[in-house]
Amino acid sequence: MKTDLTIENIPISIYDNHEDMGLAAADFVEGRLNEAIAQKGNAHLILATGASQFTFLKALKRKEVDWQKITVFHLDEYKGIADTHPASFRKYLKERILDAVNPKKVYFLNGDAQDIEQEIQHYTAALKNHPIDIACIGIGENGHIAFNDPPVADFNDPEWVKLVTLDEACKNQQIGEGWFPTMDDVPKQALTLTIPAILNSKFISCVVPDQRKAKAVHNTFYKPISTECPASILRKHPNTRMFLDNGSASKL
Repeated sequence: MKTDLTIENIPISIYDNHEDMGLAAADFVEGRLNEAIAQKGNAHLILATGASQFTFLKALKRKEVDWQKITVFHLDEYKGIADTHPASFRKYLKERILDAVNPKKVYFLNGDAQDIEQEIQHYTAALKNHPIDIACIGIGENGHIAFNDPPVADFNDPEWVKLVTLDEACKNQQIGEGWFPTMDDVPKQALTLTIPAILNSKFISCVVPDQRKAKAVHNTFYKPISTECPASILRKHPNTRMFLDNGSASKL
């Protein structure tokens, strides 16, 4: 069963289970990718990670899209961890979708690069050379998008990629989802796409399941647009779609 509503300019679809939610998001993303390929011969995609994206990525890799015409970017990566680390977002994306679909090109944020500033410059240049057709994102328990936590989020950030310090709520979420055993194990910093880089995408698909995200979802739509809830800026984007389950939508 599905419930549809619109708040401000954002269409929201609410599902009874994670599987239907993930499939609906994958249908939406498939459509946007195929539209881009039909219009210009290629598509540029940003993928998110985390527990919230499991069913979406599982469904997306089964969709009828020509991955040999798709260039993939991702949102963020911890500073200082290798792509073999269990919590690495590069490892996550390879195992959950990229190794199966084999895109034309993947640009990875290398959090363990020896020269982080050079890594930022290279990734920024690649992003600007590949205008994003659709960004697939989530919302954190503290309202973050990518690793733009409230203390570091900047709606007018001059950078497209930056090194940030993770706040306590964000680190607690990483432990709660099982990526790290203790707070001491969570890296203190991460590389992230900034909010202007995300908002530069033509379309945004936002997949947010679970009761633990209900407050953040409520604040996204009903609190003033501010960096206290970074995801609230999505209300300013002309082509955002939101996919929720009953838990995450329970405070709407």
